[in-house]
Amino acid sequence: MTKTILTFLAILASGSILAACSSPSTVTTQDGRTDYTADAPNTDTDDGFVTYEKGGREVKVNKSDVKRIEEVD
Repeated sequence: MTKTILTFLAILASGSILAACSSPSTVTTQDGRTDYTADAPNTDTDDGFVTYEKGGREVKVNKSDVKRIEEVD
C-alpha cells in the first residue's frame, strides 16, 4: 500500500515539474498573423528560420518575417 502511494506521489511531482517547464508563447509575423505555441520557439537555428510546434507539426518561419515573440503569462 505504501509503495503505491509513493509511486503515485512521484508521478504527480514529475508531472508538475514538466508542466512548470512549459512556456507558452505567441509568434507575430510582419503581416500580422499570430501563432500561439505551447513552448518557446527555437531561434538558434543556423538556417535563418524560427521553428516551433503547432498542432503536432513543426512550423518554420523566416527570421526576417517575425515581428516579435512574446511569452504568454
